[in-house]
Amino acid sequence: MKILKFGGTSVASAENIQKVISILKAESATDQVLAVVSAMGGVTDTLQRTGELAQQKEMAYLRLFESLTERHLQTAEELKLPTTAIAEVKGQLDNLKQILQGIYLINEFSEKTRDKVLSFGELLSSFIISEAIKVDFESAVLKDSRELILTDNSYTRAQVYAENTGKKIRAFFNEHESMITILPGFVSRSMDGETTTLGRGGSDYTAAILAASLRAERLEIWTDVSGMYTANPKLVKQAFPLKEISYEEAMELSHFGAKVLYPPTITPVLKKDIPIVIKNTFQPEAPGTLIKRTVENSRGPVKGISHLPGIALLTLEGSGMVGIPGFSKRLFEALTLKEVNVVLITQASSEHSICVAVQQSDLDAATEAVNKEFEYEISLAKIRPAFVEQDLAIIALVGENMKSHQGISGKMFSALGENNVNIRAIAQGASERNISAVILEKDVKKALTALHSRFFEKQLRNINVFIVGVGNVGKRLLDQLHRQHQYLLDELMIRVKVAGISNSRKMIFDSEGIDLENWQQLLNEGETRTDETWFARIQQLNLVNSVFVDVTASQEIAESYAQYLKESIAIVACNKIACSSDFANYKVLKSLSKKYNAPFFFETNVGAGLPVINTLSNLINSGDRITRIQAVLSGSLNFVFNNFKTDSSFFEIVSQAQKEGYTEPDPRIDLSGVDVARKILILARESGYELNIDDIENISFLPQESLEADSVEDFFETLKTNASHFETLIQKAEANSCQLKYVAEFNQGKAKVSLQEIPATHPFYNLEGKDNIVLFFTERYVEQPLIIKGAGAGADVTASGLFGDIIRLGKS
Repeated sequence: MKILKFGGTSVASAENIQKVISILKAESATDQVLAVVSAMGGVTDTLQRTGELAQQKEMAYLRLFESLTERHLQTAEELKLPTTAIAEVKGQLDNLKQILQGIYLINEFSEKTRDKVLSFGELLSSFIISEAIKVDFESAVLKDSRELILTDNSYTRAQVYAENTGKKIRAFFNEHESMITILPGFVSRSMDGETTTLGRGGSDYTAAILAASLRAERLEIWTDVSGMYTANPKLVKQAFPLKEISYEEAMELSHFGAKVLYPPTITPVLKKDIPIVIKNTFQPEAPGTLIKRTVENSRGPVKGISHLPGIALLTLEGSGMVGIPGFSKRLFEALTLKEVNVVLITQASSEHSICVAVQQSDLDAATEAVNKEFEYEISLAKIRPAFVEQDLAIIALVGENMKSHQGISGKMFSALGENNVNIRAIAQGASERNISAVILEKDVKKALTALHSRFFEKQLRNINVFIVGVGNVGKRLLDQLHRQHQYLLDELMIRVKVAGISNSRKMIFDSEGIDLENWQQLLNEGETRTDETWFARIQQLNLVNSVFVDVTASQEIAESYAQYLKESIAIVACNKIACSSDFANYKVLKSLSKKYNAPFFFETNVGAGLPVINTLSNLINSGDRITRIQAVLSGSLNFVFNNFKTDSSFFEIVSQAQKEGYTEPDPRIDLSGVDVARKILILARESGYELNIDDIENISFLPQESLEADSVEDFFETLKTNASHFETLIQKAEANSCQLKYVAEFNQGKAKVSLQEIPATHPFYNLEGKDNIVLFFTERYVEQPLIIKGAGAGADVTASGLFGDIIRLGKS
């Protein structure tokens, strides 16, 4: 004999019920089958709301009732039930309407009446399903569970009289051997004949009672997922169904929010050692999850991660508690009298405080009860009034073999800490089967994803990227991320998802990763962007390992870095403004990066794709000290002066550099020396020196007219009108057999930038194209400097530098 229970989603429509009937026919071909069915999906909630509206004398209850009537009759008609069966459905609905009218008239919806109203969901669905089976399968009967399961009068969560119930169940099925028996779940009857219910989710419990009483071969719970998952698959996309788990593990997971199984279900079958199988009505071929006494430990000590939302913490603390026995007893007695269920308990070893987690719906009652119980001690200031924290959730690691397995707690809390998930309370039982932590409810998805990645996935590092700026560099960065996605997965075990893209007008988001084949069209159709809405959406998504990538030259965006770091969002920037701003701001950003464990990478600030800052950092970290830096740090200016000859126009060369993307859109930033000054300033600061931009001596080669130009167009005009000035510069250099290079120098705490004539003997002389070169003189590299040389401008190499910083995050 097999006991099959079908949940609300499995019987939510005529189409789904046909799937259930197909499963029953297949299972009954070899075994006698008992099918316990829930109300149609959502019906119990609707019945509850209908009763509440009737009690409140809201006529809207009639509209809800009519929707229930229409749904059940439509389902019956779609299943081609005979007219006599449809008349019976109408009759049951009429009975329900009369009860609701009574509630409306007397303004009363007691727990006893509530059980009567809620029972109609299962009674209607079981009747409809049994009649649908009889249409072409005569060997099926309907049995009212209220005639078999006896309980006390604890309405809405009745306690079962196991011995009497077992006798009734065995007596009935010893006399009836129909191949298929349909029974409503959830409903029962008290000893004095009143309808009771076994609690929300009680249909599972009904099935377990039947299985235990009849010593069934196994209990099958059919739902809309293929078993018990490693985590909630709606929140963690990488979650997968477990092949098998123990009764105890299943009980822990179900207690902490795994809704595929009602917690009390396990106890009756555990005593009789009857296995439970969680199956998927919509994928009946899937193996599901087997729950039994002992299981193989093939996937490590942690079997699942569960969570319980809607939690509040109530803390009682004060010096008057220390060493005084009885405080805990009084606390829990006060909560018990108010029927407040305690979900989690933790107490400091100093006995200075004790903390309990309760459902948020019970918080007011719990707070009132505790403050009243300890009113005297509070008045004497021996203890403080109950301290309350709301909008929390519990996450729990569950596994039978976690016991004595070193490092589980450390991995759990480090994974949470790395993702800025703050822990409000911790509890672990002596069995070590469960480690629970209370966190903010808004962090649940991030916490589950981080823990699942740590304990269940091939150790991929997930990076969620939010990119602002999709000009030349931004486009190429997106292209590189798209082309290299599979390589990063296969070779470096890094999964990079672009979760947000923004330009100055529009923004788009997708927590599962934006389609990089089609991002431009998606962005054109995106929502309007402001700095505030962009940041708010990133906060709202709250994804693990979030990285903000600034591919702009915006002052406003640079000034927003602090708010990202405070949210533990890493920053990768080619925007030089933040790191060359006031020194105090630069130090604040570096400090926030450390404080909130949010890396701040800006390699492309200085050498585009060259590893200039990383090399400098390695020198400093190894104990070396920078004494002098000489560098050509502008690929743009190097391109300009390498191509500017006596037979060419300076205006034409600068125009070409701008057109090919070697300069900023406003080339004044490059030619004024401001860009180079910012770069040497950043290198000086990274070398450990306190400088501001005003400390950099900037010897400009531009005429005053060019420096004072009001617009880019006006600036280009000044290059034409001052052509002789630039021709003089190149003629003089060629006469001296020198090359013109724009050089940045730092020496013993002082820095300057200037256009210089470089002789043939100098390392800078043969610097070609748009290349950069940096010479680091240190206490170790005294006579022969450490040299870094390579392409220092261009969208592709800058994008590569940003890409490299993102990958560094993935490896860190």
